[in-house]
Amino acid sequence: MVGVVDYGMGNLKSVYSAIDYIGAKVIICKYPEDLYKVDRIIIPGVGAIEQCILKMAETGFTQVLNEVVLQQGKPTLGICLGMQVMCKISHENGINSCLGWFDAEVSKLNPQNPAMKVPNIGWNKTELNQSVKLFNGLPPATDFYFVHSYYVKTTNPNEIAAWYEYDGIITAAIIKDNIFATQFHPEKSQDLWLKLLENFVKWKP
Repeated sequence: MVGVVDYGMGNLKSVYSAIDYIGAKVIICKYPEDLYKVDRIIIPGVGAIEQCILKMAETGFTQVLNEVVLQQGKPTLGICLGMQVMCKISHENGINSCLGWFDAEVSKLNPQNPAMKVPNIGWNKTELNQSVKLFNGLPPATDFYFVHSYYVKTTNPNEIAAWYEYDGIITAAIIKDNIFATQFHPEKSQDLWLKLLENFVKWKP
């Protein structure tokens, strides 16, 4: 069973509907203890990182997520802000300490080309690391939809699962052990998102 974390900042309906559409069992985890009932976890997110961190702490999800993800090793997927909160720190509106699951920081996009705007909104050709099992059945390069002003910079290039060019190489997905996360909005990427979800519900890291 897949649990979608509801800490008050997420695109829950579209994620829930997509999991249900592919025929997997799914529940909305409104309380931290719900995470003990599921086999794998999705952390969505939309908005500001500081509020995200506060919401997770206030609702009690931070402690339980660390337990079930890091100690129990449940397969976990982060989406957009759900990816950024997995990093060590974020530079959005000051310096914010995050979950620290990846030795990475979140920095603002800073393209030198004036034609490239911030936030980056739209489709970008994304290169996929074909050795990552979650990309099975997807082409080596494909368009995904992005809406973001900040991006993830990891100290370990081996954790970069996908990337795209935006006046420099921008991380589009990261992976480490049982944790996988995407910067793009898969719910807007339709068939590609569904295939990615099918792979996630079968994933055995």
